Amino acid sequence: MLMAAIFCALLAMICINVPIAVALAMCGVIGLLAVEGTGSLVTIALDMYDGSTKFSLIAIPMFVLAGAIMNAGGITDRLINFVSAIIGFIRGGLAMVNIGVSLFFAEISGSAVADVAAMGSILIPQMKKRGYSKEFSAAVTSSSASLAIIIPPSIPMILYAASANTSVEQLFVAGVVPGLLGAAGLMGVAYAFAKRYDYPVEEAFNLPRVRETFKDALPAFALPVIILGGIFGGFVTATEAAGLAVLAALVVSAWYRNLNLAHLRRAMLDGGIQTAVVMLLVAASVLMGGFLTRAQIPQQLAEAILSVTAQQWAILLILNFFFLIIGFFLHSAAAIILVVPIVIPLISAAGIDPVHFGLVVTLNLAIGQQTPPVASVLITSCSVARANIWAVSKVNIFFVAVLLAVLMLCTYVPTVPMFLVEYFYR
Repeated sequence: MLMAAIFCALLAMICINVPIAVALAMCGVIGLLAVEGTGSLVTIALDMYDGSTKFSLIAIPMFVLAGAIMNAGGITDRLINFVSAIIGFIRGGLAMVNIGVSLFFAEISGSAVADVAAMGSILIPQMKKRGYSKEFSAAVTSSSASLAIIIPPSIPMILYAASANTSVEQLFVAGVVPGLLGAAGLMGVAYAFAKRYDYPVEEAFNLPRVRETFKDALPAFALPVIILGGIFGGFVTATEAAGLAVLAALVVSAWYRNLNLAHLRRAMLDGGIQTAVVMLLVAASVLMGGFLTRAQIPQQLAEAILSVTAQQWAILLILNFFFLIIGFFLHSAAAIILVVPIVIPLISAAGIDPVHFGLVVTLNLAIGQQTPPVASVLITSCSVARANIWAVSKVNIFFVAVLLAVLMLCTYVPTVPMFLVEYFYR
């Protein structure tokens, strides 16, 4: 009864536009007062501080900063030129370039919103200029940007690892294959649209141009090599890789001698705001987590679901549906921080690998970024394209179907995401 009242209060505050972090903190305080009285509030400031200063969370501002430096230093433009030289000859090639560049940029920024802001402002105007509809341009940019939370590094994965007390590095490794599968599927859908609406071919395949753009972009390839090579090889942790990514982005930008300081300053301010929002959510979640732990809500939920079914496939189906619904209304960071601590006891009791489940959660929330009413990534893409969100959603549903297919594959064929984890770590 108490949990239902707290949950209703949380929803009511969110509906009247109370910031989610503030709503979480207020509900956590109310819950603690109801369970243990005023004595439980003595250490809440210290608890919030400790919860938001975990070592793994330092990776978040570092990856955001690396992405900002990469975009301001001209690295993004060189990646676009290289990918365009490789696949620009295919019909609808600029849409393919959009998806391909997202693969590279996702490995630096870890943020889908950052991907849309950086890539969309460059590629969407070019796509519209070449005859692509603004709805299609916004849809392909939005859906491909969600690869930023499937392919490592991923800010939601970092938050999940902190919430579930599991390995960030293993989550990053588990995201590689699903990310590549998602990119291939999105390219297939883009090609089908290009054939149907006769979208243009950018240029004939030219091997000398491929060599030229490859040489120009070669220093930029050091960034994913440093991040993924260091993590896969066990040389650095995810947090250390984030720091190295910032240093490498600065060195590569200096090599190109093309660092736009005004752009960098603006991107750093935006990244600082984004990081502050996430950290405030993390701090507020400590209070809610304390209430849930003392009231034993997670254990009660686990017992209730296990009394209905103990089958892993059925539990995963229930949780998939639950996270898809949550993704409609909450940003990925808020959803992870609010929900994951509640369901982890259920995952443990059902014998589900927490790394596998972390990838399932991340995929669900990637889809949530594409589904109104919240749809943070979709809204950002529509804003850049100046397109109606509902018109874009009619096109985007085909790209979302690809992400759903990858979700189902990874949920029920765990070998797909986990075989690299098994190879490197177990």
